[in-house]
Amino acid sequence: MTTLTFLGTGTSNGIPVIGCDCSVCRSDDPRDQRSRASAFIQLGDRVVLIDTATELRRQALRAGLRQVDAILMTHAHADHTGGFDDLRRFNELAQRHLPVYADPGTAEMLRDRFAYAFVDQFPFYGGKPDLLLHDVEGPFELFGELVTPIPVMHGRLPVLGYRIGDLAYVTDAKAIPESSMALLQGLDILVLNALRERPHPTHLSIAEALAIIEALQPRRAFLTHLSHETSHAEASALMPPGVEIAYDGLTVESM
Repeated sequence: MTTLTFLGTGTSNGIPVIGCDCSVCRSDDPRDQRSRASAFIQLGDRVVLIDTATELRRQALRAGLRQVDAILMTHAHADHTGGFDDLRRFNELAQRHLPVYADPGTAEMLRDRFAYAFVDQFPFYGGKPDLLLHDVEGPFELFGELVTPIPVMHGRLPVLGYRIGDLAYVTDAKAIPESSMALLQGLDILVLNALRERPHPTHLSIAEALAIIEALQPRRAFLTHLSHETSHAEASALMPPGVEIAYDGLTVESM
């Protein structure tokens, strides 16, 4: 059985948004407190982190996350990499280097932005991230499981989703090519971004996300990366059977 825990389910601003007095930003529903998007997958006794959101330290403390064995990066935007330096604590806990997987373009940006994380400077773990960067150019094996990268378009930027077994996590998509739709067939759980009801140039709207879910027919689907334009309760009321709104801290199990 594979489990996925949503560490953060918000958009790049996070929710509440600075300086905003809208009803969602002032909501007392804890499901409306959305930190930047990140998640982790439990594979037996191994933990695979997806992205290093800006609030990674707080997210890990809230979830009781004490172990990370590998990191899958979807792309290099700041809300998905802002917690990159917090990986050093997981180096310290594990007392070893950690593998990071990213498409070549994202890997290049990570090498440039976090060059210190990929060279050995200290004779101990914990002073900085100590990482081994792997370029993703096709499916690969990780802890005995096949990881299939899912190329999608984030506006004009190619980014990756990931499929492990019958679970797939796709965030920051605006368009999913037919070749990638084929890779998402037969899912038990699909996680898909849905920014808001109104269309957006680089993110799926709720209606666009639901149309993709209808085409793919996973057993269950969860929408993530929501903005402050809709509350959890309001968005939930729009969902057909089998589709739910994710929230920070939610854990789901794949059959």
